[in-house]
Amino acid sequence: MTRKPGSMYREIRGQAYSQRKYMGGVPPSRISQFDIGDLRAHFPVKLHLVAEEQCQIRHIALEAARISLNRYIAKKAGNAYHLKLRVYPHNVLRENKIATGAGADRISEGMRGAFGSPVGTAARVKPGTKIFTLETTEDHVADAKIALRKGGVKLPTPWRIVVERETPRK
Repeated sequence: MTRKPGSMYREIRGQAYSQRKYMGGVPPSRISQFDIGDLRAHFPVKLHLVAEEQCQIRHIALEAARISLNRYIAKKAGNAYHLKLRVYPHNVLRENKIATGAGADRISEGMRGAFGSPVGTAARVKPGTKIFTLETTEDHVADAKIALRKGGVKLPTPWRIVVERETPRK
């Protein structure tokens, strides 16, 4: 069965559905890494990708954004960065699968008992939530902005980039 479009799950409707111990067969998250790059080094500049509106971001979209962002910054900055994905897809998405095609009218029950089965997970974000944080040196700030933009276009919400620079201690 084909996967439904992400626009069906973008809006937050109803309460969160996240207690996995009560439901069987939740598909695993596609996100493979949450921290990438040089994890031990200290970098003076932090750039954040911040959500502008509340929405749900599917785990597939988070992974696509992470891959795109990481690929660009790794090419440009080498190992002089630390990328962190700051949200986790807790909310389980359900889908009521309906049979289509010839003879489906006799098989399908329509909306009777339409609770749905788990098809994926999503992270619920509010306005101002930091989705990605990219730490780097002052030399690679322009590359980091481009990388965050490349990752941000894969997300279903408007976003902005916030830059934090460390002030030297006196």
